[in-house]
Amino acid sequence: MAGDGVAETLAAMGPRLRAAREQRGATLTGVSCATGISPSTLSRIETGRRRPTLEVVLQLAKEYGVSLDELAGTAPAPAAERRTSVPLSFGDDKAVLPLTRYVGGLHAHKHVLPAVEEPPARPRQVSHDGYEWLCVLYGRLWLALGDQDLVLTAGDVAEFDTRTPHGVANAGSGGPVEYLIMFGPQGERLRPRTSPPSVSAG
Repeated sequence: MAGDGVAETLAAMGPRLRAAREQRGATLTGVSCATGISPSTLSRIETGRRRPTLEVVLQLAKEYGVSLDELAGTAPAPAAERRTSVPLSFGDDKAVLPLTRYVGGLHAHKHVLPAVEEPPARPRQVSHDGYEWLCVLYGRLWLALGDQDLVLTAGDVAEFDTRTPHGVANAGSGGPVEYLIMFGPQGERLRPRTSPPSVSAG
């Protein structure tokens, strides 16, 4: 039974490591440069295709500023609440407010993009394992999804496999853009219990 518990803890650690990285706004490439662990190894660990060694877990815990208890899922709730109560800021002035009070599994963030005078160049795209649900609350959001370019407005929803190259930017509405994101590891996605009418975004 003890062996089963260790296996379950290690299996759950990948998504927690991914969530901890994303809460810091870090990329696999950036973490690789800081730790010396290859991006492919980091990706396999996050998706559960490779079990992390203790040395790797210690390196990543230090890099992400989290405790081993948090990565193992045994940290008390107050610590998680304190960590998720402060918005995170990025170099492009984007603010991200984590909305979930745990590490791993499905988690949610609120994003705010600052106002711009003109639409920027096509958003830089990234791809990674996982599934994402996005809902615009205010403003006009430019979603570059693969070869598609979509402009989403308040109330529009998009969901997609994040292995598809994707990127977002303020579409130049003259004001900020606010949107919600729910993200889950590969294979985890929202499951509607009703059959809503089809809505075309745009």
